[in-house]
Amino acid sequence: MHIRWYGQSAFLLTTLNGTRLLIDPYNRFLGYRMPSAIEADLVLVTHDHKDHNQIQVATGDYILCNQPLEYAKNGVKIRGVRTYHDNQGGAKRGPNLVFVIEADGLCIAHCGDLGHQLTPEQLAEIGQVDIAILPAGGKMVLGGQGAADVMRQLKPKVAIPMHYRTKALGILGKLLFEKADNFVAAAGLPSRTAKELNVTPDTLGDYAGVVVMQYE
Repeated sequence: MHIRWYGQSAFLLTTLNGTRLLIDPYNRFLGYRMPSAIEADLVLVTHDHKDHNQIQVATGDYILCNQPLEYAKNGVKIRGVRTYHDNQGGAKRGPNLVFVIEADGLCIAHCGDLGHQLTPEQLAEIGQVDIAILPAGGKMVLGGQGAADVMRQLKPKVAIPMHYRTKALGILGKLLFEKADNFVAAAGLPSRTAKELNVTPDTLGDYAGVVVMQYE
């Protein structure tokens, strides 16, 4: 499984057989820019906000996954789990999906703009995951401490923060988001940075702890 981060909550996952999963695509967001065309086989949208749902950047004969349903293509299995963008049952920012992705012998949970701790029912529906991708920017999503708490609920081998402040976001980003450092400190686990990941069940342990992806 090849994992690339495009900033904010946007990821491109490519399986060993070449199946491409584009998650939460945007077009432009503050200083972030995505390619204008990304070929995909599955496009996952965790919630209907403009920095997550710009599916026009995707090309190809893809399946759109934007509901709490089960999806499958080319050996990839996906299920959406209902959650919320806030800690008030969606009253402030609406619903959110956690997508559980099974491919290449790995289970990955992309938590979208999760804004609360998971309930026992949600945890049971998500199940055991190898990699958890967690929002950690605070204010509009979980902050560093909250993301670390959800990480401990999910118990992944590898945790990847997203939706946090980077230099590319400029001055406004300083007002809107925390740095990933807050999550790393709260997680209390070994951490590393990476431009991209190539991970298999056999190499998963090599990345145990927190991996902070770099935006390019």
